[in-house]
Amino acid sequence: MSVSSTKAPEPTLFIDGKWCHSSDGKSREVINPFDASVFTYVDEATTADAERAIVSAKKFFTDSDWPHLKCADRVPLLAKTAELLQRDKAILAKLECHDTGKAYREAEIDVDDVTNTFKYYAKAALDLDHDRVIKSEYLPETAKNSIRAEPVGVCTLISPWNFPLLQICWKLAPALATGNVVIIKPSEVTPLTTIHLTKLLLEAGFPPLSIQLLTAAGSSIGDTICQHDDVDLVSFTGGLQTGRRIIRSCAEGIKRCCLELGGKNPNIVFADMPLDIAIDNVTTAVFFHSGQVCSSGTRLIVEESIADKLVAGVVEKARNIKMGSAFDESTETGPLVSEAHLKKIEAFIEMGKKEGAKLLVGGSRPDPKKFPELAKGYFFQPTVFDQCDRSMKIVTEETFGPILTVERFKDGDEARAIFLANDTKYGLSGGVQSGDVEKANRVARKMRHGTIWINNFGPFSPAGEWGGYGISGNGRELGASGLDEYIEKKHIWEETQPALTEWFAKSKL
Repeated sequence: MSVSSTKAPEPTLFIDGKWCHSSDGKSREVINPFDASVFTYVDEATTADAERAIVSAKKFFTDSDWPHLKCADRVPLLAKTAELLQRDKAILAKLECHDTGKAYREAEIDVDDVTNTFKYYAKAALDLDHDRVIKSEYLPETAKNSIRAEPVGVCTLISPWNFPLLQICWKLAPALATGNVVIIKPSEVTPLTTIHLTKLLLEAGFPPLSIQLLTAAGSSIGDTICQHDDVDLVSFTGGLQTGRRIIRSCAEGIKRCCLELGGKNPNIVFADMPLDIAIDNVTTAVFFHSGQVCSSGTRLIVEESIADKLVAGVVEKARNIKMGSAFDESTETGPLVSEAHLKKIEAFIEMGKKEGAKLLVGGSRPDPKKFPELAKGYFFQPTVFDQCDRSMKIVTEETFGPILTVERFKDGDEARAIFLANDTKYGLSGGVQSGDVEKANRVARKMRHGTIWINNFGPFSPAGEWGGYGISGNGRELGASGLDEYIEKKHIWEETQPALTEWFAKSKL
C-alpha cells in the first residue's frame, strides 16, 4: 500500500459540506487482501484538508441549532440510517469483503450489528431529553436543582481496520444522537464501507456540516485531528502505541479521550465442561476472522485432566478450517489484512519457536502447491502452540492473528486459573467454560477484564458496555455508557424564591 499521484475515481473526502479530492491531488491504494490486487484508490487527505474540516465542524457546532435540538429531533435520522443500512446491506458487505478479506456471511452480520446499534441509540438517547432532577435533604426547599445533558462538541472518531464498519458505527451512533459534530477518520487500509456509510448518513438527513470525512493515514493527519484546539473529544480504537500517543496529545489540551487498545484475552476451560462444546468455543474464540479481533480468545488456560483431549480436538479443527475467497460460500475464514500484518504474524511464529513453545499445527502460509488459489493473498494457517508459560512473549504480547497458546493448571486449582487469566497488562475480555454455573460465575467475578463470556465466546449487544481494564483502554462504548462518553453534564441551580442574601449586610447601596 502506498500513496500515489493516481487520482481517486471519485472524491472520498467530505469537508465543509462537500465531496472533494485531496488538496494536493494524491491518493492511496486500497489493496484486496485475497489476491494483493489494487481494488481502487481513495484520496489521501493533507493536514490542510484536516484543518479545514475542523474549522468547518467547529463553526457549525458553535453557530447552528444542531447541538441544541432535543434528541427526539435527531432520533428519526438514526432510525432512517438503520433503514438505509439494511437497504444497502449487500453493497456494504461486498465493500467490507474487498477491504478486509473477511467472509461475506461475516460481513453481512456486521451490517446487521451496526443496524441494531443505530436502532438502540435511537431509543436510548430519548432519556437524555429529560433533565435529571436532584432531590436531596442537603438542598434548601427554595432551590430547584437539575442535571442537563449536552453534547461535548467536535469529536474525532478514529476506527481500526479489522471491523471498519462496526467500529465506526459504535462511535457515530451515540455521537450524532447526542448532537455532536464528527470528524471521521477510518483506517487507511479499509476505508470503503465508511465512505459509503457517510453517503447514507447524508441521505438519512443529517446536516452535511455535522459530518466531516477524512481518508488518510494516521501518520499524515493524526496529530492534527487529535491535537487541534477546536477538537473537544477523541475516540480511538486501534494499537497500543498509537493510543499512548493520542493520550499524550489529549492530555496537553485537557480534552476528552476514549480508547480501546486491544487485548491478550484468556479463555479458561474447566474439566466439567462438555468436551465438544469446549472445543467449538475455543476454536471460534481464536480463529474467527483469522484472529484479527481485539477480543480474540488467544490464551487457552485449561485444566490438566482434559488438556490433551481438548487441545487435540482444537488442533484437528484448526487443520480443517476452510480458507478462501470472501465470496465462496464454503469459506470459513479469510486472509490477513495486509502484507505488513502477515510479516508481523510470521515474526511472532519464529519468536514462539525460539522461546520453546511446541508448534502443533499451522505456523506458516498455506502450501501453494496444495492451495494455489490462496498463493497471491495474505493467508496464514490457524496455529496452535502448546507447552506455553508466562515467560514467553508469544503468551504476553497481542499477536492479532490466528495463534493460540496453551497453558495448563492442575485439576481443582481454581485460584491458579484466575491468576493466569489476570496475569496480563491487558484486560479487554475473557471466557470461562464450565458445566458448574456457580463456579463459572465465581471465576468470572474475579477476572479483571471488561467483558467475560460464560460458556461461549464473542457475542455482544449494543445495550451492553464494551471496553477494557489496564492498557486495553479507558472509557466505554455501547450501552448507556456509550452515550455518556459524548455528553457534558451541566448542573443548573434555580432559586424559585429570589431573596436578599445579606451576606454583605453592612454594605450600603
